[in-house]
Amino acid sequence: MQVFATFSLLMSIISKLPAVGTTIFSQMSQLAAQQQAINLSQGFPDFPADSSLLARLAAHSQAGLNQYAPMPGVVALREQIAALTSHCYQREVSAETEITVTSGATEALFVAIQMLVQQGDEVLLFDPAYDSYSPAIQLAGGVPVHLRLEAPSYQVDWQQVAAAITPRTRLIIVNSPHNPTGMVFNRADWQALEQLVCQHGLYCISDEVYEHMVFDAKPQLSAHGFAALAERTVVVSSFGKTFHVTGWKLGYAIAPAALTAEFRKIHQYVTFASFTPAQYAIADMLAAHPEQVAGLGVFYQQKRDFFAKQLAASRFRLLPCQGTYFQLVDYRAIAPELTDVEFCQWLTVQHKVAAIPLSVFYQQGSEARIIRLCFAKQQQTLAAAAELLCQL
Repeated sequence: MQVFATFSLLMSIISKLPAVGTTIFSQMSQLAAQQQAINLSQGFPDFPADSSLLARLAAHSQAGLNQYAPMPGVVALREQIAALTSHCYQREVSAETEITVTSGATEALFVAIQMLVQQGDEVLLFDPAYDSYSPAIQLAGGVPVHLRLEAPSYQVDWQQVAAAITPRTRLIIVNSPHNPTGMVFNRADWQALEQLVCQHGLYCISDEVYEHMVFDAKPQLSAHGFAALAERTVVVSSFGKTFHVTGWKLGYAIAPAALTAEFRKIHQYVTFASFTPAQYAIADMLAAHPEQVAGLGVFYQQKRDFFAKQLAASRFRLLPCQGTYFQLVDYRAIAPELTDVEFCQWLTVQHKVAAIPLSVFYQQGSEARIIRLCFAKQQQTLAAAAELLCQL
C-alpha cells in the first residue's frame, strides 16, 4: 500500500494553468440551458448561415472532399483571402507564403503566441481581454502584462503603453473591433501602435475577427493598412464570425513570409489541417457573393440599433458600441449591491436572460456594474429578451 501511495504521488499532475477553470462562456451557456433562458451570453448567432454556403458545403462533401486539406489551407481559399485583403485594405499578400488557414481564430492566436513568445518574455495586452490570450502566453513561458481600459470609451492610453514597455517586452496583442467592449481603433490608434512596435523592435498580434463589423460609417481599419506595422504583425481573422458559422471553427492568419514559415511549423503539430469541405465552400462564397462580407457592418448595425431601441425603456444604461456584435450595459440602477457575476446568475435564474459579466475579462476583476449582451440573434429573440429586461 505504501509503495502504491508513493507511486501515485510521483505520478501526480502539476497544473500548468493552476488558476484556470471552466470558462464563463461555458458556465453561462450551461446555466441558460438549465434555466431555459434566452442565451445572450456566448457570442454565436441563433439564425442560419446563408443557404448557398450550406449548399456548397454539402456539394463539396458529397463530391468526396472530406480528407486532409493541405497543411496551409486549400489553395482556392488562400487565393480568395489574398483577394479579400487586397480589396479591404489595399495590401497585397502571397497566398503561397503569407496566409495560413487555421481551425478557428483561437488556434491561430495560440500558434502565433507560441511562435513569438520565449521564456520570460513580457506580452502587453489590454483588459478587458479575450480569455484565451493570457493562458497561451503562460504556456509559452511568457509573462502577461495587463493594461486596463476603462468605461465608457475603453480607449487605449498610448502613453501608458509606452511606459509599460521594458527590455523584456516582446509582443503587443491588440483586438479591434474589441471584444467585449465594442471599441474600435481609429487611425491615430494604429499609428501610435505602429510607432511603438517599430521603435522598440516588438512584434504584434492583431486579433481582427470582427473586422467587418464596424458601424456608423466609420472606416474599416486594420494592421494591414500600416506597412511598417504589418511587417511585424500576425493578423488573425475568422470566417466563423463573418459567415455566421462559429461551429465550423475556421479562421486564418496573415503574416510576412518569415513569420508564416515559423507559424506553420507549430500549426502542423497542433491541427495540421482544418475542415476541408468548409474551406472549399467558403472559397466559393467569397468568389460568388462578396456582398456577404461587404454588407456585414450594416447587417449588425441594424441589429444593434433594433436592440438598443427595444432596451430604451429599461433601466440599463447602454455604453457605446462601435463594432462587434456585443452590447455592454450598466445595471447600477437595478441592483448595485450585486457583483456582475452575481447579477448574471440572478438574471439567468430569475428573469431568464443569460449575459456575461465584464469582470471576468480583467486579470484583477472589475467593480464596474457592467455586463455583456450578444445581439447576434434573430429579431424575435432580441425583442423577447428586451421585453424581459425592461421589466427589471
